[in-house]
Amino acid sequence: MKVVLDTNVVVSGLLTRTGACSLILDLIVDGRLVVAVDSRMLDEYERVCGEPRLALDADAVRELLHLLGDVADKVTAAPLKADVPDPDDLPFLEVATEADAVLVTGNKKHFPRRVTGPVRVMSPRECLDALRS
Repeated sequence: MKVVLDTNVVVSGLLTRTGACSLILDLIVDGRLVVAVDSRMLDEYERVCGEPRLALDADAVRELLHLLGDVADKVTAAPLKADVPDPDDLPFLEVATEADAVLVTGNKKHFPRRVTGPVRVMSPRECLDALRS
């Protein structure tokens, strides 16, 4: 399965080394799950994960971002005219559309069905359940 990870999934996976988000990151590290990204997403991951209020382990962040830069499918996505509630979420939908990937987010209401088109939007738990079946 190819996935696009919303930033909240990356942050949650780094904050809590147990749970669905962490398992998804582990599956990517192990090469059992393919992740698609573009430069805008990588920039957002780096910016958000570097926020002092999150107090994420800098080495873990650096290692994950380096790995994603190495193993992820790099996508150049066409712009979409989708009316997402938060315009900062548009790159994730654009990459998921271009890569024919599942968009995994901890906040599905940011990607209402009326704007996602053919993209399947799943919570981290739904993603893991889909992988198991």
